[in-house]
Amino acid sequence: SQILILGSFPSVKSREAQFFYHHPQNRFWKVLATLYHHDPLLTIEEKKNFLLENHIALWDVIYSCTIEGSSDSSIQNVQVNDIPLLCQNSNIQAIFLTGKKAFQLYEKYIDLEIEHIYLPSTSSANAKMHLDQLVESYKVILEKL
Repeated sequence: SQILILGSFPSVKSREAQFFYHHPQNRFWKVLATLYHHDPLLTIEEKKNFLLENHIALWDVIYSCTIEGSSDSSIQNVQVNDIPLLCQNSNIQAIFLTGKKAFQLYEKYIDLEIEHIYLPSTSSANAKMHLDQLVESYKVILEKL
């Protein structure tokens, strides 16, 4: 992978499915499919293949925490993932952080030479941003490949 996209911590639906951005109202997969002019990504298998084909890795800043439901604002007792180790053992050239909480936590806990870039959240909680605005914001990913 050349691109690493980090969220804060998986939603309840993502934890249940054991896969990233799995809530049906989260627009992450719609944004990526639109950005890459790809057919809709519906199954976990399709999503995994898409990530592999496009050299994208997904993970979260947080390894464990105390959280109420899926609310980033309730996050406490944070333990972060070993993102530096991951980057040492890969070809990651840019890191993207989806949402304010992921960006804040990354800046607080992670110190890497790799460029890191804020992206707006694709969660339905970020309803003020429409799909086309999200796609426009995410175009920076294509510029880093």
